[in-house]
Amino acid sequence: MAIERLKSSTENMMHKPIGQLLLEEELITPEQLKEALQVQQEKGGKLGEILVKQGVVTAEDVAAVYGVQLNVPLVDLQKHVVQADSLRMIPEDMARKYTLIPLEVVNDSLTVVMAYPDDIRAIRDIRAQTGMRIEVALGVPSDIERAIDINYRSSGEIEKQVSQFSKPLDEEVDITSKVIAKTPIAQSLDLLIQQAVRDRASDVHLEPNEKNLRVRYRIDGILQEMFSLPLNAHVPLLSRIKILAEMNIAEQRRPQDGQFSVKVGSRDVDIRAATMATAYGERVTLRILDKSLSLFTLSELGFRSDTLKEYKALLKSPFGMILVGGPTGSGKTTTLYASINELDRDANNILTIEDPIEYRFPDISQTQVNFKAGITYASGLRAIVRHDPDVILVGEIRDKDTASTAVQAALTGHLVLASIHANDAISMVFRLMDLGIESYLITSTLAGLISQRMVRRICPYCRTTVEPTMDERVIYSAEMGNETPAFYRGTGCKLCANTGYRGRTGLFEMLVMNEEIRRAMLTKVSADDIKAEAIKQGMVTMQRDGMLKVKEGVTTASEVLRSVLSIS
Repeated sequence: MAIERLKSSTENMMHKPIGQLLLEEELITPEQLKEALQVQQEKGGKLGEILVKQGVVTAEDVAAVYGVQLNVPLVDLQKHVVQADSLRMIPEDMARKYTLIPLEVVNDSLTVVMAYPDDIRAIRDIRAQTGMRIEVALGVPSDIERAIDINYRSSGEIEKQVSQFSKPLDEEVDITSKVIAKTPIAQSLDLLIQQAVRDRASDVHLEPNEKNLRVRYRIDGILQEMFSLPLNAHVPLLSRIKILAEMNIAEQRRPQDGQFSVKVGSRDVDIRAATMATAYGERVTLRILDKSLSLFTLSELGFRSDTLKEYKALLKSPFGMILVGGPTGSGKTTTLYASINELDRDANNILTIEDPIEYRFPDISQTQVNFKAGITYASGLRAIVRHDPDVILVGEIRDKDTASTAVQAALTGHLVLASIHANDAISMVFRLMDLGIESYLITSTLAGLISQRMVRRICPYCRTTVEPTMDERVIYSAEMGNETPAFYRGTGCKLCANTGYRGRTGLFEMLVMNEEIRRAMLTKVSADDIKAEAIKQGMVTMQRDGMLKVKEGVTTASEVLRSVLSIS
């Protein structure tokens, strides 16, 4: 849509309803407008938001028309820096309540970017809060919400709450659930989790040191130190977590684990907590599972088109075993879940044994490992086989009993999907041998092997071309030849917390079994010989997949090196 054309007709547009303006700009059809107006009449809400939710128009187009209608400038928050001075004038709760972000202070005026600049009450409240003249601008609601998440941080509020808890570490405190729930420590924990969710963190680490309590978040696979809290906050925070996770507060020497749920805004978040004694007290790791995030599809994981086509063909196998391998945190469970999501759940009887169940599927029977109840991977798998499954998902093969049962299930007419810890595709075969599975059973059972790693994606908002380092050029040339494509890197911006990366993608190495590879495995040749045969048969190594993504500008050569160095 040409915004210039809109601006030229401002006088004619200012007094027309938003629906009519969108219609005149040929952004919607009369039928779409009629349907949206009917929804508005039945359920209420703003017409522009309804049309965006229905997918008939973009939020940017609605904002552009809305801005011209109100004669208010449209601000692209991705291209503007929010001043720290302006943030201090409007509290976060007010910003979220009215969907606005203070942008800058000029003399006695505060510029505020609002999703709804015609909200007179909001403007009145802002003026009363700041005591300044308010200049109003328009922003896309989703951009404003993202700007709030990025710019308002919880550090100041956390420090304020923690400072109110002044009892020294060695002083005896009667910590009960009733007491803890009312203290600033409970609010501090809530703020720590809220900030972690906003920062897209997968884990929160609370680590007591000699002089302070270090708080780190794992974002896009990399640990980053976020807060340094006084040491006297350690015991109350630990006790609060133990209460929520239903652990034994009095037990301080043995490792414990548990789980609890919190609500962050409108989002439901599950937290898995684990404690362990260290020299300076118990450390805590919180694993965050945001249930509001949609499940990844296979096409979103980073498979190349030809690899994805081959893998989807594997998933149609009536029986056999498909293994997904990699170290902890390499995305194995995500790939398994995306694979299950690809299958026809109406035509197939799909059962799983997992530890833990991280995502719940409709129309699938999922079982949680429970050692206290005698439910292990092996025993759970044996029980599953008695329920006439077509597809079985095994969260992890970690011992001989589980491996043997999985192999037998695959041999007797079931498709088994499982994860295993191994460095690359060929190593998975030798890992099964180490667990005591005979090579003839492995070759008879395996349909395909996938090894993977996760690498950070270059931030799309600050991506720019750069001159590669000598190491990057050498490693790229070794894999791809002498071609020299444009290399990209993120310069760092607020949308990526100045890291230059935002989000992650997968690097994959897939081996589809055929007669030549089976013959090589049965002759008990070395791993290098089997790998050479697999490459001859068309396998793309993880390193090459990574360099292909470097060539496409998805990630950097240094990221690929960091992820696959252990297997190169």
